[in-house]
Amino acid sequence: MSELSIRQAVVNYAERTALAGLTLNVSAGETVAVLGPSGCGKSTLLRAVAGLEPLTQGEIVLDGRDLAGVPTYRRQVGLMFSDHALFPHLNVAENVGFGLRMGKWSKPEIADRVTEMLSLVGLVDRADSVVTELSGGQAQRVALARTLAPQPAVVLLDEPMSSLDRALRRDLTETLAQSLDQAGATAVLVTHDRDEALRLGDRVAVMRDGSLVQVDTGAHLLAHPANEWVADFLSDSPNEKKS
Repeated sequence: MSELSIRQAVVNYAERTALAGLTLNVSAGETVAVLGPSGCGKSTLLRAVAGLEPLTQGEIVLDGRDLAGVPTYRRQVGLMFSDHALFPHLNVAENVGFGLRMGKWSKPEIADRVTEMLSLVGLVDRADSVVTELSGGQAQRVALARTLAPQPAVVLLDEPMSSLDRALRRDLTETLAQSLDQAGATAVLVTHDRDEALRLGDRVAVMRDGSLVQVDTGAHLLAHPANEWVADFLSDSPNEKKS
């Protein structure tokens, strides 16, 4: 398990500030759900942790290691997006094992790990399936297994269920919660969906205009919102949030 510390992170663009001195600490084995309206900077935050977006100021520290200048492939992060981006020319097992083959895992280790991950997401019986034959929910579970397989130091999930219908999202939310818990993963999830954030986050970080407004457990957040905007935001529709 790994600890992640984001310290006074700033990302400036020519026309706006995406991150405005944001600080967030994620404990080992904890899932923090970053919840906010579209355009608040939550995806920029995830991209900065992944090394896909350079900081203008501040630092990102993983297990005591400053990640400044460290390329994405050396950061030990696992990325999962709403678009599962599975490789259509590979079957399910080959997709899950892709990151392992890029590492230094032996063939027996890869086979064992792939089976373990497919068992975790309930898809052992689809190991040899062509990915184009999968349902949307199954494809996202394969993407989750692929993300967790290399045992990343931190798992980054960018609205991983936003492309699914409501029923599938509920099912996959449970799978995701159980999988992260069983894997003991340290994770940061970004979402605009209140219910997903409350179900998946050990803590929820409410974000607005590049800053964190409140970071707390879901229960405390609902009972004691920091201000009127947080209260209104949390009571609004879980699908469409106002800025």
